[in-house]
Amino acid sequence: MSTLFEQLGGTGAVDAAVDVFYRRVLSDERIASFFDSVDMERQAAKQKAFLTMAFGGPNSYTGLDMRKAHAHLVKRGLGDVHFDAVLEHLGGSLRELGVAENLISQVITTAESTRSDVLDR
Repeated sequence: MSTLFEQLGGTGAVDAAVDVFYRRVLSDERIASFFDSVDMERQAAKQKAFLTMAFGGPNSYTGLDMRKAHAHLVKRGLGDVHFDAVLEHLGGSLRELGVAENLISQVITTAESTRSDVLDR
């Protein structure tokens, strides 16, 4: 059985999805301010590595765990409404790229599984 990473189309597909995702996120007034002082090139690279690992691809992710990586944002008020917006943009980005709904559902389920850690619960 192939991994979700392979079913999505591998590195090229994850890279494209992350690029579309951050374009969408940065234009959303609900969540854009969380990225005000972020080096977006570095952020996109970390996100690509994390999603590649999370979807069963090669593991080159060297970032912090989800609680530590988002702790400063939780202190700034990051909550469920923001997490929901991120999921919305993740799904929308994949739809924009023509990804099948069954794969989008798997991606959203994978992302949803990080909610408690991201929001430090």
